[in-house]
Amino acid sequence: MDKLPRWADIALIPALNLFLALFVSGLVIVYIGENPFEALRILVVGAVGSTGGIGYTLFYATSFIFTGLAVAIAFQARLFNIGGEGQAQLGALGVGLVCLALPWPHWTLALPAAVLGAALFGAAWAFIPAYLQAKRGSHIVITTIMFNLIAGALLIYLLVGPLKAPGMSPESPAFPDGAALPTARQFFEALGITWRRSPLNVTFLLALAACVALWVLIWRTRLGYEIRAFGQSEPAAIYAGISPVRITVVVMLISGALAGMMAINTVMGEQSRLLQDNVQGAGFVGIAVALMGRSHPLGVFLAAVLFGALYQGGGELEFEMPAVSREMIIVIQALVILFTGALDGMVRRPVEQVFARLRRAA
Repeated sequence: MDKLPRWADIALIPALNLFLALFVSGLVIVYIGENPFEALRILVVGAVGSTGGIGYTLFYATSFIFTGLAVAIAFQARLFNIGGEGQAQLGALGVGLVCLALPWPHWTLALPAAVLGAALFGAAWAFIPAYLQAKRGSHIVITTIMFNLIAGALLIYLLVGPLKAPGMSPESPAFPDGAALPTARQFFEALGITWRRSPLNVTFLLALAACVALWVLIWRTRLGYEIRAFGQSEPAAIYAGISPVRITVVVMLISGALAGMMAINTVMGEQSRLLQDNVQGAGFVGIAVALMGRSHPLGVFLAAVLFGALYQGGGELEFEMPAVSREMIIVIQALVILFTGALDGMVRRPVEQVFARLRRAA
């Protein structure tokens, strides 16, 4: 079968998958006795109908961009890193240790240090599964799953022990005021624009920079070429002199660093302290974001915004339409994942046939 044009693979197929997911979700909403068009209106308005809704949508999207990019870079080398949850937890630990280490006078000094801490801790947590895959043949899916659980247990131990603040809650002391990141509300109010309170912060710009940087790495550098060549054919890459061990370790280090940087958004940008659950499932959502975005930074960005809208709009839908429970919102999100992942071929094959006929007719 002829390959699809790049634009169809990145935009058309995901759009059709999304349409089918929303269509099936609408049938489910009809089944419980509610109006699917009204539900869709509430979801969209809740996600982008106000400055507060946009702020929350982009806040969630920021986390999903980092975890989506982490999975995407691994996919380019045909590695399935599903350890983003644990790598982000260790990234949170790195952010917390950096922010608590000094009485930071200003966020412009604290942020670069936090980026370094998050990236190093996330990369370090990804290194061990990478080494086991490259040197010992241990399957990276199994090891990264195990390391998710270990990361969670390690963080709990630290928060009820060495890092615990006085009191009953398992959390660290509050970060210094100088480590607080500027929010979107502060930025727009400085321009004289009214903006409702939300946790959207400067990390969103960092996520956009990560998208650009990853695009440059994958498609404009020698290392990126080696990663893509290794992902397309390991025997051919070896024949060309590309080391599988090196590529596996380097890709997983970059992937872990990106996942770890997700914690800057939540830990430093929202919580201003280290809590027990800093990731809230974003590591697993990143898998769906990378699948829907076809492992391309632009696609990852668009898919992350979509899932951010589903999270924010879903919360509004649950409030405005009580018959649509939180579990129903999870079903809608799961349907999007299902159609963009497992059922992708159901849409892809007919579209490929259409394009093949068009080429023959031309």
